[in-house]
Amino acid sequence: MAINDLPRGTRPREKIAAQGPEALTDEELIAVFLRVGVKGQSAVDLGRKLLEDYGSLMALGGLGVRELCSHHGLGIAKAAQLVASFELGARVAREKMVMKQLDGPRAVFEIFFPQVGHLRHETLRIALIDARLRITRSLILTEGSLNETVAHPRDILHPVVLHKAYGFVLIHNHPSGDPSPSGADRELTERIARAAELLGVDFLDHIIIGRPAGKREGFFSFREAGILTAVS
Repeated sequence: MAINDLPRGTRPREKIAAQGPEALTDEELIAVFLRVGVKGQSAVDLGRKLLEDYGSLMALGGLGVRELCSHHGLGIAKAAQLVASFELGARVAREKMVMKQLDGPRAVFEIFFPQVGHLRHETLRIALIDARLRITRSLILTEGSLNETVAHPRDILHPVVLHKAYGFVLIHNHPSGDPSPSGADRELTERIARAAELLGVDFLDHIIIGRPAGKREGFFSFREAGILTAVS
């Protein structure tokens, strides 16, 4: 059934206008961006098929234009619209975090998970903090391969010194979803901690963001685990 054949109150655009975006299902929200379907499939059908094929909105948000274009019914225009919609969501999340207080690792996770949780490559980011533990600035330091991110202490600490921050939090993601630290993660944290101590800036935490699964938290905190404080 085409969207125009549906009762007016159940069409995604009319429904969002009357009831708000929270009233729409995931496939209906995708349909709003796709606008039209293809022969034999409405935009809602396409949205549902995308979710079935990729498993979740998070997985869908990690795809690029080229990958989406390979899906039946999606040309470059529709693919670009979907990619843009996920990027807008990530940018809104970044704007919301400015001057937000980081009072623990869960606060860091809640702020940064919408930005990096869907990515299929590692990214290393830094949040600059003032004396009241509020984020004053967030920067992307590196975009790594699927399995590793490489950064030198001077590159990480440069924006801290440049912007005269009180302290900082490092954030990086594990695309696998498992936030457990690797040996390289531990080594990087130790190197940064020693350099931060020499400069007299507060290295508040290093948070690895994954995805919650069962009883497993979706993040790992070096400070909470007692690893960061043990560095001297």
